[in-house]
Amino acid sequence: VQLLESGGGSVQAGGSLRLSCKDSGDIPSSRCMGWFRQAPGQEREGVAVTTRHGVGRYSDSVQGRFTISYDSSVKIMYLQMNSLKPEDTAIYYCAADGRLSTESSGAWSYAPSYWGQGVQVTVLS
Repeated sequence: VQLLESGGGSVQAGGSLRLSCKDSGDIPSSRCMGWFRQAPGQEREGVAVTTRHGVGRYSDSVQGRFTISYDSSVKIMYLQMNSLKPEDTAIYYCAADGRLSTESSGAWSYAPSYWGQGVQVTVLS
């Protein structure tokens, strides 16, 4: 089982980046996939999650700026990040499978089974 991330880098505030995460194909028909991030000195937080055929859910901090999607034909998950802010600077991790819990309020929590190695995103002010 392997999740291969790419697309990180440095960008000026207000710019855009797109992260990719390729599923090696060994993960049996995952119910969900998502992205987490961890900034220096902070805990890892869920950024976005999607089911293979469902809509995306987002943290409040990225809602309206980030878009998660999954292309089943090539088994790649994307995170399109627009209007980036310096506070988006972090290591971003791809995650797959595991358990997604949702509430009627829209709140969600995701406990994945598999993780990627992480990719650095730096937003310059």
